[in-house]
Amino acid sequence: MKKHLSVVGALIFENGKIFAVKRGDSPYAYVAHKYEFPGGKIEKGERAEDALKRELKEELDLTADVGALYASQTFEYPDFKITLYVYECEMRSAFQIKEHESFAWISPKSLRSEEWAPADAEIVESLKRVFGD
Repeated sequence: MKKHLSVVGALIFENGKIFAVKRGDSPYAYVAHKYEFPGGKIEKGERAEDALKRELKEELDLTADVGALYASQTFEYPDFKITLYVYECEMRSAFQIKEHESFAWISPKSLRSEEWAPADAEIVESLKRVFGD
């Protein structure tokens, strides 16, 4: 049976663009050098919103307000399965890239799901449909 992880991601809009972070090298080629919503794993006993605040602070030294759940989905990779919860968030501080190779602010109409981690791709397509005009 594959390992099943619960993960959170932040949907951050600013000036009409979406904040994305790009993963670096990974033992899993299908997520290496792909964009993703910033965030990470939910620890056992941790609320999703608290996990997101913790992950944003650890990975980006970013303080953010966590708002409503935008979307969730379960995705099965070849080596593991994740359930992803993406929350609308607002930055409350500057950030610093610590664990990713880069970041980008992407307009919804310019989103390309093939540039994102596969688990994020369906949500990216939804954002493009809703906000891409």
